[in-house]
Amino acid sequence: MEIRNIKLSKFRNYNYADINFYSGVNVIYGENGQGKTNLLEAIHICSCGRSHRTSKDSDLIKLGEEGYYISLELKSDSIYPLIEILLRKNDNKRIRINKTPIKKMGQLMGVLKTVMFSPEDLLIIKEGPSFRRRFLDIFISQIRPAYFYDIQRYMKILANRNRLLKEINEKPSLKETLPVWNAELARTGSLIICMRNEFLRLLSSYAGLRHKQISNNQESINIVYRPSVKCDDLDNREKIERQFLAALDKNYELEIIKGTTLSGPQRDDFDIILNDNDIKVFGSQGQQRTAVLSLKMAQIDIMKEQTGESPVLLLDDVTSELDLLRQNYLMDNLAGFQTFITTTDETVFKNIKDSEIHFYKVENGNIREG
Repeated sequence: MEIRNIKLSKFRNYNYADINFYSGVNVIYGENGQGKTNLLEAIHICSCGRSHRTSKDSDLIKLGEEGYYISLELKSDSIYPLIEILLRKNDNKRIRINKTPIKKMGQLMGVLKTVMFSPEDLLIIKEGPSFRRRFLDIFISQIRPAYFYDIQRYMKILANRNRLLKEINEKPSLKETLPVWNAELARTGSLIICMRNEFLRLLSSYAGLRHKQISNNQESINIVYRPSVKCDDLDNREKIERQFLAALDKNYELEIIKGTTLSGPQRDDFDIILNDNDIKVFGSQGQQRTAVLSLKMAQIDIMKEQTGESPVLLLDDVTSELDLLRQNYLMDNLAGFQTFITTTDETVFKNIKDSEIHFYKVENGNIREG
């Protein structure tokens, strides 16, 4: 998988940009605040449909403008699909693939597979469960686009059920309709739990191997899934569904009082265990960074194995986030992947004798090769 060209119009601090990229390593350099990360953000949006830095699409529009446009040309298995994203203020985001508008975001998933390394990655460990769920859901959706639809469907059912719980307080007769929503929630939720369990097991296995390599066999990590719905067989969807239904039936009176659903994938979490201890509590800053690097490398391994395609790697300021040992490990594993690296010090990469490294300078929202 390879990006050939990207065009930006009124995106972040870019007025207009049209740039071709190469196989191998593309180094994006310049001072801080010039637009290096914005370029990677645009690529990430073409992959996942959303920014990794903000939940507000309006934040992506250049100050004083009415909308933005991104065009990305992709090479994949001798096919050259075109991804276009257009957003205007007070309007929904519009996405086209090969000039054909898509009706659902799930149609974008898997077209451009990416793995991003960024300073925000530490939030996977340091922050609450929502950050870990988001990381996991985007990862799975790129490999299994149908999962993205399950997540969307589940959140709609959940919103309707929560609204019903609040309305029951004022109109108790509505309680009779609750079993219908319970059944839909449990059926869709069980699909999500099964898939999360499968991919967390893969992540744990691959990240464990990577972590041993990086730490020279001094440390081990594994990932433990903490589903909200308790079930002793997370590979059995029907059993999960029954347990989910039982939890909803058991807690519905308390849920009516609180006006919200207390069980389900929206409350899932997972722990990263370092040498038998929770890394969030007991891991040092360096150990946490190493664990994140192991997770990301595991993502790459799994994507390539599951899809047969190498993802595009987006490395945002890794030279400041990783020490020299981890930087070298990462660089040694870039062969065979198209990679985009942002940095303030391009000389670190100019010392690498590799004809597949190309440089682009970004200054005040302008980008040029060289």
